[in-house]
Amino acid sequence: MNTGEHRAIKLTQRGAVWVGEFRAMASPCEIQVEIKSKKQATHLTRLAQREAERIEKLFSRYRHDNVVHRINTANGQTITVDAETANILDFANQCYLLSEGLFDITSGVLREVWRFDGSDRVPDADAVAQLLHHVGWQKVTWSNPCFTCPPGMQIDLGGIGKEYAVDRTVAVLSAHCQAPFLVNFGGDLHAAKAPASAGSWSVGIESVQQGLPSIKTIALARGALTTSGDARRFLLKNGVRYSHVLNPLTGWPVENAPSSVTVAGNTCTEAGILSTLALLQGADAEQFLDEHGVTYWCQRDTQ
Repeated sequence: MNTGEHRAIKLTQRGAVWVGEFRAMASPCEIQVEIKSKKQATHLTRLAQREAERIEKLFSRYRHDNVVHRINTANGQTITVDAETANILDFANQCYLLSEGLFDITSGVLREVWRFDGSDRVPDADAVAQLLHHVGWQKVTWSNPCFTCPPGMQIDLGGIGKEYAVDRTVAVLSAHCQAPFLVNFGGDLHAAKAPASAGSWSVGIESVQQGLPSIKTIALARGALTTSGDARRFLLKNGVRYSHVLNPLTGWPVENAPSSVTVAGNTCTEAGILSTLALLQGADAEQFLDEHGVTYWCQRDTQ
């Protein structure tokens, strides 16, 4: 992967704020920074781009040159991981325990039969059952820094990676800049400080119904917002809508899950895991979020 120096960025000015845009992690990414210097804004955008690409290179399951690939192709051999990956695996373990198995980074293998492209191609129950033998965090051996994945099993850090990349980028930019800024990677965002010109960042929560305006505009001074949902990733067969949110204990989509859950938190990593776990609760998503005392917005399919 490039270091980012020669990859495209776009810089535009909106009042007192410079907006730097690029693509990473299969998502549109941007930073907004209240600063006078275009040169400095360009430099900060490059820093954000490099950090996003670094995290993508480290944790993407689609690459053949990173620790995830080594784990997934080890065929039962033990892999020694770096400290950053170890922290992510520790976090994944905590999420698995707290969710009683509903959050499981070994469940990505189920994507071999589930392809949520809006079609009616629901997989055969036997095919799902076969893959379920290769799902279960309790089957791996994790003792920092050594990780052993049984043959046929894989890990997928997609449910953590983008939110982690946002928080890491905030840390990198904070070390180089005292100006107010906001990082937004594919709708998961973290504001480091409120802009002096407006007092807060204006953030819209997108409606799950295409063509409709945002359901709410939030004045965000600092902190994070993440959104999880299945509004554009689903299957539809015989009038039944199958969400892309899979229950790793059954191998089948969670029933009665909201179409979208947006959660506010101190960090993207914190908000992201709460929004994901809420979806996994299905019909009890709102109750779960209420019990955790967080600020949230749920949208349910009205079809």
